[in-house]
This record gives sequence, C-alpha cells and structure tokens, in this order.
Amino acid sequence: MIFCSELDSLRFSAKPFVKWVGGKTQLLSEILSKVPQSFLEGESPTYVEPFVGGGAVLFSILKKYPQIERAVINDINPDLITTYRCVRNHPEDLISRLFDLQGRYSSFTSEEQQRFFLEMRELFNFGERNELETATLFIFLNRTCFNGLYRVNSSGKFNVPFGKYKNPKICDAETIRADNEILQRVEILEGDFEQTLTYAHGNALFYLDPPYKPLSKTSSFNSYAKEGFDDSEQIRLGKFCKKVHENGFFWILSNSDVRGKNPEDDFFDELYKSFNITRVWASRIVNANAEKRGKLTELLITNL
Repeated sequence: MIFCSELDSLRFSAKPFVKWVGGKTQLLSEILSKVPQSFLEGESPTYVEPFVGGGAVLFSILKKYPQIERAVINDINPDLITTYRCVRNHPEDLISRLFDLQGRYSSFTSEEQQRFFLEMRELFNFGERNELETATLFIFLNRTCFNGLYRVNSSGKFNVPFGKYKNPKICDAETIRADNEILQRVEILEGDFEQTLTYAHGNALFYLDPPYKPLSKTSSFNSYAKEGFDDSEQIRLGKFCKKVHENGFFWILSNSDVRGKNPEDDFFDELYKSFNITRVWASRIVNANAEKRGKLTELLITNL
C-alpha cells in the first residue's frame, strides 16, 4: 500500500523520462507565470498539450497544481505516445527491462556499446514490437544516442547516431514511478494536434509547443516526424489557436523568434497580431559549432 506522503513524494519527483531537444525546462518559470489564476480557480480545470514532446511543462504544471484533475496530451510521434502509455500502464515491467539493458550495456567495451546501439536501432526501425518493447527501445535509444535527439528520415526511420556516453542512466526507476503517478490523470492521444480541441470542455488551458520554425536553412534538426512541420503547418496552427480562443479556452504558445534573427521577418508577429506576444531569453545548447550556442530570444504568445 502506498500512503499519501509517499504519493506526494512521488508526485514531486516527476520530470521528463526522456531527454528532449527543445524541451522547456529552462523556460518553465516564464511559462508557469502565464497560467491564469481564473483557470486554476475555475471549476474542473483541464490542461491540454497538443505537442507533448518530453513533457517538461506537463509534469511541472500537474505537480504544482494538483487541482488540475484532468489533462489531455497528444503527439504525432507514435513511438513517443506508446512510451507514455507504457509508463502510465506498465511501469514496473518497463523498469525491469531497462534495468536489464543498463546492466548489459555497462559491461560492454565502447566498441561493443556502439555495435549494440546499432543493433537496437535496427530492431526499433524494422522489428516487430509490442508496447513494452517499443517503450524499452525508445528510452534506451534516447539515452544512448547523440544528444538525445529524435530525428527520422523520409521513410520515418530513426537515424540518430551513437552518442558515445560511457555510463548513461538508461533506467531511471524513480522518475518512471513518479511519472506513472502523474499520468494516472492524463488522457493520452496520438495524431494531429487539431484533434485535441474536441477533448476540451468548460474551463481549459492549452499549452502549445510545436516544432519550432527554423531560424535559418541550416538550423533545423531535419524531421521530428516524416510529415514535417513547415510554414503552412505554422499557419494552420495559428488558425487553430484562433479556434481555441473562439471556444473560450485559454492558450499559451511557444516558438522561435525569427525577428530576433532577421528584424524584417514578421512571420509570427503578423500571424498572431491579435494576441499577446512576449519575447523571453533562452539558451541554444544543441549546435555542432560551439560558437553558435548561447542566448537568444524565443516567443511566448497568449490569448490572456
């Protein structure tokens, strides 16, 4: 039996169970400051995240505000969503599989680790796998690939290279158990972001963190999903945010600040001109060229 104090301890340990490029850990205080008090104090608040990714905002909001008894998350990445469902539904089986993999992996030489990584990547891309096998491979590859990237080719196959980490933490049992507790109040969807609107009722807050618009032709990580997310998708998302607003729901959206790179580029300022646009400082940490890492502005846009 788990007592209330133990549940509280678990809840406060919740955090992303995968490394995630573009994750919002560094912007959490800015995002949380935008959560409207009227949403929190209203009846039956529902939190909706159409692009859940690593879930940094999801876990932070549900930890901080236990009055949010219902949340809906969605992503177009089927393997990521399968992994969320496995963390929610089969945490101990997942922990057991990952613990076994970690023991095997740590006993290998660096050359053996690279061969094993490539074997697991091949199995992930071409093998038949159930929910537990998918989640195990997804987390293993995330912890052992280069920079925790998720990138696919035009056929939708994961193609991130080996990460060369000596002793990565493949099995984080405490985080999986904490996230399992949080996810008990979360409905998990897979597919296009627009479907989430039908799951929002009454008092709802959307947080939208789409694939960012690249600041240059060379700044993209290639594709997060084989479908891609180009300017036409950004425009479709802008129209979706207007629908959310017209339905009487709150929303917060983050994206790159293309005007920070090119003062003449008013793509987002024009797309969201009817709403509130704030520029916040963030760090660019993923770049092969160290000189191109550093501070830059990002956008937080709201209808609040």
